[in-house]
Amino acid sequence: MFGDLMGMMGKLKETQQKIEETKKRLDTVLVDEKSNDGLLQVTLTANRKIKAITIDESLLEDKEQLEDYLILVLNKAIEKATNVNETELAAVAKDGMPNIPGMDMFK
Repeated sequence: MFGDLMGMMGKLKETQQKIEETKKRLDTVLVDEKSNDGLLQVTLTANRKIKAITIDESLLEDKEQLEDYLILVLNKAIEKATNVNETELAAVAKDGMPNIPGMDMFK
């Protein structure tokens, strides 16, 4: 029993390391999102850090339209990045979970 516990602790530590590595890797995974007409584009990392925003000249003439575009496109990009982030981290966590009876809520 004690050996099992040590094995489980080792596995959990290993999984934590893998999660940290995955988080670092997600800093290099880029998510692009643009408005339907292509006038505004944003690039985020999968950790939801904004890397780039490209705004077409025509949007600079209409402050309200630009603000609407930014809100819409940034929200879509954040949602996409969040999905990538959660999928990647869930895969690592699930893969690293020892089979403990009653702990199958992670599957």
